[in-house]
Amino acid sequence: MNILDFIKTTEETTQPAGLTVHLAALWQDAKGDWQAAHSLIDQLTDTTSAWVHAYLHRKEGDNSNARYWYNRAGKPFPSISLQEEWTVIATALLAKR
Repeated sequence: MNILDFIKTTEETTQPAGLTVHLAALWQDAKGDWQAAHSLIDQLTDTTSAWVHAYLHRKEGDNSNARYWYNRAGKPFPSISLQEEWTVIATALLAKR
């Protein structure tokens, strides 16, 4: 699946099968369910989860918490829009599949 295919799935009511937890969190976020997205990665400690977690807290407006998670992910605090960052993260995660 490429980024355009993934974005298209967010128009559906059912999450596609076989998504990683990280992509599932981004899918839930794209559907407007920040809480569901956050609950998927909240307890995970790997750097990919930290990156998604950072994005979610940035979107929430909690930049202090977001900075903590960007640091855990080894990523700088982004200067791009939230939509651009969502696309960057999703594209990177899809490339790993």
